[in-house]
Amino acid sequence: MAIPVRRVVTGHDENGTAIVIEDSAATNILERPERPGVALTNLWRTQRTPAPWDEDGDPVAGKVVLSPPENGSVLRILEFWPEDREALAKLDTKAAFGAMGAADNLVEDTRHPFMHKTDTVDYAIVIEGEIDMLMDESSVHLKAGDVLIQRGTNHAWSNRGTDVCRIAFVLIDGTKE
Repeated sequence: MAIPVRRVVTGHDENGTAIVIEDSAATNILERPERPGVALTNLWRTQRTPAPWDEDGDPVAGKVVLSPPENGSVLRILEFWPEDREALAKLDTKAAFGAMGAADNLVEDTRHPFMHKTDTVDYAIVIEGEIDMLMDESSVHLKAGDVLIQRGTNHAWSNRGTDVCRIAFVLIDGTKE
């Protein structure tokens, strides 16, 4: 079960004074049986850049999808629980990515069943725990406080430790020039 994330959102009152318009637990959470041990909490999403800061409504309401909107971004926190390799091998990865509208992002026949690629620049900030980010032939071990900039590469996340790992991600729509 996802650890609750407090989301505080600022805005303006009718006089233009800066105020807090929301202070509550984030509710746009995705946990799915196709990927046990992983919880995704969407915190904010922009539809374009420059991003409007005066729109009403919750921009993450609705279905959770993997990638940000075209020319947009998404802020989320993912929790990765320690991986059970035997259970992982039996999962339907196509269904897991399909549930997030991202079946085409899956990279099959690789060293990890959840290897994927997005047309994004991702800022990943490890908040708690440790994790390995696997790429085609190499990997990098990350710890709390580490920051990774992922630029449209094949990658998968593997928690080989004994404690949960929480990572804040900012995904920005990108393109290969």
